[in-house]
Amino acid sequence: MDERKSTVLRAVVESFIDTAQPVGSRAVSDLTNLDVSAATIRNEMASLEADGYLVQPHTSAGRVPTDAGYRYFVDHLGPGHLDATETRQISSFFRHAQGQIEQRLADTSRLLSQLTAYAAVVVGPAHDPATVRSAQLVDLGGGRLLLVLITSSGSIERSMIELVAGAQVDTSHIAAASAALNSAFVGTSLGSVPVVNPTGQREIDDLIATSVAALTPQSHQTGELYVGGTANMAGQFDAVSTIRSVLAVLEEQLLVVGLLGDLVERGLSVAIGTETGVAPLAQCAVVVAPYKVDGEQVGSIGLLGPTRMDYPKALAAVHVVSSRLGESLGEPHED
Repeated sequence: MDERKSTVLRAVVESFIDTAQPVGSRAVSDLTNLDVSAATIRNEMASLEADGYLVQPHTSAGRVPTDAGYRYFVDHLGPGHLDATETRQISSFFRHAQGQIEQRLADTSRLLSQLTAYAAVVVGPAHDPATVRSAQLVDLGGGRLLLVLITSSGSIERSMIELVAGAQVDTSHIAAASAALNSAFVGTSLGSVPVVNPTGQREIDDLIATSVAALTPQSHQTGELYVGGTANMAGQFDAVSTIRSVLAVLEEQLLVVGLLGDLVERGLSVAIGTETGVAPLAQCAVVVAPYKVDGEQVGSIGLLGPTRMDYPKALAAVHVVSSRLGESLGEPHED
C-alpha cells in the first residue's frame, strides 16, 4: 500500500473509531494534510474498498473499515501513550495495592476497564490442580447416568452420560462400574482422564468406557478469571443480540482463559473479529498481554471491545498495566 492510501485508510479508521459514523471524502480531507482533490480521495477510498480494507454500508454513505482495514491500521501503529492523568491513576493504584492476590487482580480488572471503557479480563497465576477424592456413578433413570467427582478442595464436578435409547442397565453393573471408576480416579488430578482397568465383564466395561468417553481432558491448572467493566459492553454495540452473546462469552471462564492463553502463545497482542476463533466475538477485538513476576510469565490481562476500539489507547493501557501488575505482585505485601 502506498503512502497516500495508507494515510487515507488511517484517517477513515481513526474517524470511525471516534464517531462510529461512516466516513466520507470530506472528513478524510479535513483529517489529513493531503494536497489532493476530493475526487482523488474518493478514488483512493474506492481502491481501498476494492482491496478489502473498507466497505460502504449504503450507496450514498461514506466508508467504514473492515477487519482487514483494522488489521493494517494496528500493524502499522506507532507506540500508543496514556495521558498524564491516566498515568498518575495507574501509579496511585499500584502504590496503594494491597490485600490478597485475588482482590488485587479483581481490582486491576476494574482499573483497566475504567481507563478504557471496555471489558477487562485478568487471568490469575496458575495454581496446582485439585485432586479427585471420590468418584461415583449415579443412575438417573431413562437411560441417563451422572458421573460425580468430589475434589480435594470440596468442589463437585458432574458429567452427564447418555446411554443408548431404551437401554436397561442392571443396578449391580452400575455399582461395579462405579467402584472401578472410583478406584481409578481417586488421587488423580482433576481434569485428567485416567485409564480404568477392565473388569472382564462386558456389560460393566461398556459402562465404564461410556462414562470415560463422556469426559474431556481439561487443564484445571489455569488461574482464576477476573472480569471488570462488563456493563461497558452495553454502550459499545447497537444490536442487543450482540451484547448478549458477548456477555455470555465473558461468563465462560475456561473459554476466555483459553482464548487469552492461545493469543499469547501465538504471539498476538491484538485479535480482530474472526481472528479470535470465537464465533460470538466476530464483531469484537481483543487486546492482550502477559504479565511476569521475577521474569516468569504467570498470567495475562486483556481488553474486550468492539472492532472499532481505540487501539492505540487500549494497547498502551494493557502494556502499562501488565508491566506494573507484574512488578506489584513481585513485591512483598502485607495482607
